[in-house]
Amino acid sequence: MSAARLDPESAEWVQALTGNGLRRDAAVTRLHELLVRIARGEVRRRGPRLQITGPELEDLAYQAAADALLAVTSKIGKFRGESRFTTWACKFVIFEVSAKTGRHFWRNPSVPMDAENWDRLPDRFGFDPALEAEWRDLLAALHRAVDEELTPRQRAIFVAIVLNDVPLDTLVIEPSSNRNAIYKMLFDARRKLRAALAANGYIDPDKSRRS
Repeated sequence: MSAARLDPESAEWVQALTGNGLRRDAAVTRLHELLVRIARGEVRRRGPRLQITGPELEDLAYQAAADALLAVTSKIGKFRGESRFTTWACKFVIFEVSAKTGRHFWRNPSVPMDAENWDRLPDRFGFDPALEAEWRDLLAALHRAVDEELTPRQRAIFVAIVLNDVPLDTLVIEPSSNRNAIYKMLFDARRKLRAALAANGYIDPDKSRRS
């Protein structure tokens, strides 16, 4: 990629990072600082949902930034200038954060379903406040069904996606997982839950069988 075809800022980054000496060292330091800022923002956004806090959160951000820095500097020859260089570089650190939070999730799959998580559902699904007594009863039945009917892995997926709003890309980092596997697991979990709710009279059994 000729520097003449890049925007001035991107051209400066590429020239500095592919150069030698103090100029390259300074560019690497600036890039690392940028990647750390982006990584910190990403892990802080995702951390509460995965219950990552304190030093572990900071360590995860630095690991992601360091790995992203290596990826960027090794692949800089593939930068085609279709976006600004900093935008291109930040994609690497966001991927690394997703990978590391995904591994954390699978190492610690028992994310608790506390009252706060369940109390968030009425707002997310637009339940009518005037019918609170009805949907409170339904949520209690759903909570029991999640605990009693789902396998540990189905429960982990359901809790992560439905209750804790964990991004799907985070969950597919596990080597044995992919989008289709996650979708299938969530589909099976929802089918079990619908059947349990229908059996206890909370939803129409016919609709449950058709779903």
